[in-house]
Amino acid sequence: MVFVQVGIVGKPNAGKSTFFSSATLNDVAIANYPFTTIKPSHGVTYLRTRCVCKALGVRDSPRNSKCIDGERFIPVDLVDLPGLVPGASQGRGLGNQFLDEVRRADAMIHVVDASGSTDPEGKLVAMGSHDPREDVKFLNEELELWILQLLKKEWDKIARRTDLSTEDLVESLSERLSGLGVKKSQIESSLEKENLSSRPSRWSNEDMRRLVNSLRKSSKPILIAANKVDLPSSQPNLEKLRYADTLTIPVCAMAEIALRRAAEKGLVAYKPGDANFQAREGSILTPEQKAALEMINQRVLRPYESTGVQLCINEAFFRLLNMIVVYPVEDAEKMTDHSGNVLPDAFLVQQGTTLGQLALKIHKELGESFLYGLNARDGMRLGESYTLKNDDVVSIISAARRR
Repeated sequence: MVFVQVGIVGKPNAGKSTFFSSATLNDVAIANYPFTTIKPSHGVTYLRTRCVCKALGVRDSPRNSKCIDGERFIPVDLVDLPGLVPGASQGRGLGNQFLDEVRRADAMIHVVDASGSTDPEGKLVAMGSHDPREDVKFLNEELELWILQLLKKEWDKIARRTDLSTEDLVESLSERLSGLGVKKSQIESSLEKENLSSRPSRWSNEDMRRLVNSLRKSSKPILIAANKVDLPSSQPNLEKLRYADTLTIPVCAMAEIALRRAAEKGLVAYKPGDANFQAREGSILTPEQKAALEMINQRVLRPYESTGVQLCINEAFFRLLNMIVVYPVEDAEKMTDHSGNVLPDAFLVQQGTTLGQLALKIHKELGESFLYGLNARDGMRLGESYTLKNDDVVSIISAARRR
């Protein structure tokens, strides 16, 4: 139901492909040299959220997602983008290819080498010698330069045509930036926030940069995955990154891969996002496997309470993109679909979505013949304009279904 995409971004050799592989278990190239990722890789990962089944006292039978021990895992799309180096907005490195893919991303997880062991271009340097805050700064600057270039093309013509009309200015900017996924509401909000709602012909370069900065934050929200936190030089850098104006999450992508692979082989009991793991009864671990798992426990799980990978995915969708989970059913009393599956689907929609909009997303005919909805928890009748809440279980009654 959700048609949004989160991109994994960052400079070469910061651990982007490792993060992507740990989240999706896709086999992608992982190596210690720049530009390992040449073409974007797409994969499916899962959001993790507490399912409503236990609170409602029912045993569910999911179709579009998984429920494991009362936790719903909802599939979402991730894309591993080519590594970005300074000058990407001018086409340097794989900049043009990177920026073309960024157009499609609704939010981004910026994987940063928190250990400071790679330079701005992703080449190995002495551990702790590079300040990862510079990586955060350069990504933001490259994105803003890219938006600025698009905005400045034919700017004089745009400014003259819209100088006396805020409405025309919004329309022109929306038309100019539509290819980047910038919404009209984001333009209106940014103009108001920066007090730039009129007289674009009088804007200074600083005015333009302020607008672009605001648009970048609203249209391409980013969180920082501070990767390689198992290395000793990461701790002081993690504290520096936490003071950046961006949500920062400590991550060890290699630990997540190891735990997921061990769980796949039946060696340990582990679900993505867990704070610990348990060796499975009867599993035989080699001394090397035991040592590796104990190192993960000591350096990652105990100090940080997770590998951080699942938390990054959850925060990207739930916090950056303001998504909520709703459970549409056909039979409100039994909470089932037409085949008798209990709580069959968990759908992601943005906060503010109405019941009528949900009906249209499920099926055009369902939305167009909407009659009313039912809250499956209490049987209350809901109108088309009802604003959905997280964990709502709703049934949509339509003329099409009654025929």
